[in-house]
Amino acid sequence: MTLLKCSADFCLIPMGTGESASVSKYIAEVQVLIRSSGLKYAMHSAGTTVEGPWDEVMGLIGKAHELIHSLGVPRVQTDIRVGTRTDKKQSFTDKVTVVENILKEKDAAASV
Repeated sequence: MTLLKCSADFCLIPMGTGESASVSKYIAEVQVLIRSSGLKYAMHSAGTTVEGPWDEVMGLIGKAHELIHSLGVPRVQTDIRVGTRTDKKQSFTDKVTVVENILKEKDAAASV
């Protein structure tokens, strides 16, 4: 068991659906699963960021694979980028806020 907390950005790709190129209905099912996990998350156009204890986050990604396979999809490919930090607490939303604040400062300086 790993007690480390992490932030994981993952893009799950159902393959071999035998349908159109769209996989939206599968991704919607994964989002329902993620919502029910109780973990902090944010969906974006190319995946989802999930934050929480390492084992729970990785377990959730595994459950997403199982869910997609249970819907008849023979192959699932997932790209995962995981970050951990031990020097301070910083959520994925905190990281975005820091950059947004820097941009505001730059915009303010440029308008002077």
